[in-house]
Amino acid sequence: MYAVTPPQRSDLGSNYGLRVYQTWKGSNIFCLQGRFIFGPDARSLGLTISLIVVPVIVFCIFVASKLMDDFSDTWGLSIVSVAVVFTIYDIILLMLTSGRDPGIIPRNSHPPEPEVIDGNSGTSQTPRLPRVKEVEVNGNIFKVKYCDTCMLYRPPRCSHCSICNNCVERFDHHCPWVGQCIAQRNYRFFFMFVFSTTLLCVYVLAFCCVYIRKIKESEDITIWKAMLKTPASIALIIYTFICMWFVGGLTCFHLYLISTNQTTYENFRYSYDRRSNPHNKGVVDNFKEIFCSAIPPSKNSFRAMVPREAPMPPRSAVGGGFMSPNMGRGNDEIEMGRKGVWAMAEHGDDKNVGNNERFHVNDDELGDIRTTTDDDEQSGSRPNIHPRHSSWEMSPEVMALASRRT
Repeated sequence: MYAVTPPQRSDLGSNYGLRVYQTWKGSNIFCLQGRFIFGPDARSLGLTISLIVVPVIVFCIFVASKLMDDFSDTWGLSIVSVAVVFTIYDIILLMLTSGRDPGIIPRNSHPPEPEVIDGNSGTSQTPRLPRVKEVEVNGNIFKVKYCDTCMLYRPPRCSHCSICNNCVERFDHHCPWVGQCIAQRNYRFFFMFVFSTTLLCVYVLAFCCVYIRKIKESEDITIWKAMLKTPASIALIIYTFICMWFVGGLTCFHLYLISTNQTTYENFRYSYDRRSNPHNKGVVDNFKEIFCSAIPPSKNSFRAMVPREAPMPPRSAVGGGFMSPNMGRGNDEIEMGRKGVWAMAEHGDDKNVGNNERFHVNDDELGDIRTTTDDDEQSGSRPNIHPRHSSWEMSPEVMALASRRT
């Protein structure tokens, strides 16, 4: 273990006049002056759109337009119209999934206040942040871990996305096909996008088969010769059949996750086979939670002006500084946003039992997770050892702790 004395901070008003999205510390890409937020791999969105739009264009030109002659005017036109409308609907769901805040938790500007004393006696005592805290939510105990990158204690079901470099609420996974994290605020649209893509594949495949059958019956030839007369239909059948295995399987998998109230991250990292899932409310209530509940508002105002912060007053701490919960640990034990850590239920490190804190939190209090210490900063004086707080996300304090740790 070693302690680092935080350096003096100069005026923090250099960013004054900029908007939040212009000073964003994550890896996200913003469009239209912060109105849309994408992941750093947003360029893959163009490939996804092409994989949807191009086959539909081929279908409308080489298959649907020919079927218009074999059906009445109303039915023939509806084949093309349904394909076009369905494609537009699919693209809208894709953009709703990719271009919105998935549930990012704003990171603290300073590390939280230390609450645990690490040391024997005298001047060797140094305040140290506990690595793990216990939170009780509706009678269930969850262990929440400290994130060095965002400088906060992650709420239950929250994880740090190493691609976007943000802590995200109810993190499911980062999808490279949509270029965004799939989490609390866009999971509904993601499932609807995958499901509608599956239906679009079935629609195109079915009418390609109908067109081949029409050729066979009209020309009185074998099915193989009819297939050779429409190579576009054969290509679309092969393409949509392969896509159906992908998006169809993904749809079935997420139907299972929704029915059991799990996320992809939880399902792959932890198993509820031998113990009960504390989030499972029953199949009906689980589906209502995903599709019928109101989407919580974003905790970030990306177009807001960055406020001018007052300089942090110097502080004298016993022992010359503060310790991060990860100081003195090996590099493989330090979490710097390289892998997500779920807020575990019933799993914890026995070595950290002495550093754990237990707090009682209700479901409706999880949305308000940030605390401030403006009064303390303005006062200019703080005691050497701080009293305990009742909030499991602690107020930001020691600025240069992580930067001096290397």
